[in-house]
Amino acid sequence: MSAIQTRPSQLTAGQRFAAVLASRESAVVIVLALLILVATLQNPSFLFGPDGVRDLLLTPSILVPLAVAQAVVLITRNIDLSVASILGLGAWLSASTLANNPGLPLWLVAVGAVVLGAVLGSVNGVLIAVLGAPALVVTLGTLYIYRGLNVLWADGKVVSAVNMPKEFLEFGVGSLLGIPNLMIIALVIVVAVTWYMRSRPSARELYAIGSAPFAATLLGLPSKRRVFMALVASGAIAGLAGFMYAARYGAVDSQAGSGLELSAVAAAVLGGVAIFGGSGTVWGAAIGAVLLVTINRALPILGVPDFWQRAVVGLLILGAIVLDRLLALRHARKLSEIREKEND
Repeated sequence: MSAIQTRPSQLTAGQRFAAVLASRESAVVIVLALLILVATLQNPSFLFGPDGVRDLLLTPSILVPLAVAQAVVLITRNIDLSVASILGLGAWLSASTLANNPGLPLWLVAVGAVVLGAVLGSVNGVLIAVLGAPALVVTLGTLYIYRGLNVLWADGKVVSAVNMPKEFLEFGVGSLLGIPNLMIIALVIVVAVTWYMRSRPSARELYAIGSAPFAATLLGLPSKRRVFMALVASGAIAGLAGFMYAARYGAVDSQAGSGLELSAVAAAVLGGVAIFGGSGTVWGAAIGAVLLVTINRALPILGVPDFWQRAVVGLLILGAIVLDRLLALRHARKLSEIREKEND
């Protein structure tokens, strides 16, 4: 007796809509919408002020790419704690290069930041994918190493807005059709990586590796190569986020982006990316980043003390992890029931 399963193509429109509503990503969107609604009712300027919508879009524009980078790595059952340090080096490279060479095209500086990030990500890739060292330990080490290189490179100096080209600063605060330029870049990253993760066979292998690393190896999947490329991609995206950081804030020092690595992990987990690997979506991680930043902006408006602001974020992260674990156990139980029916 075999189990009969419904294929996605056999689902009705109503069933597909219900499945979308039941997804983790939809739940995050609903929570985000409710949070914006409550904060706006408490203080209408939160959304309807002169810069309400602009700030709502611009503020998470740096964290969104980092969350996307983190999601790709987490899906492989690894982690990259060095993304914020790579962002810092990318920001310093962008700011110092433009300060010393104001005539350089912005796109060329952005490419330089991406290449720098990819090189730093490849170091993580060699240590983790090739040599088999634990990702948590490796990226914790490179977090400090890369930050130390940033301190050495900056040598106690600060690149301020007065040293940067006017067009670079205007690009950082400018918008197109009401959407901030930096959020447009972030959305392009989300769309491009989402397309890859949903359409390419190598992306499906990333999910397989994260779900069952040992089984993936037995099946002959190129696990080392896939994990290596995921870490390189993470570094490249973090490097580009450094370029965006320099444009956004107009002042860069050796501590640029410090602490954002944990926010990136939190955003990805809140967006439904399993910390245990093998499941989650890139756009869910992006929405998680927007939710995390919006929480930090909305809670003070709602009169929540600073301690409880941090506690709320922590509780949300713990809740997301517990939910992931419960869903994994439920899925395993269903698979066990299907196998029992097939054996009957």
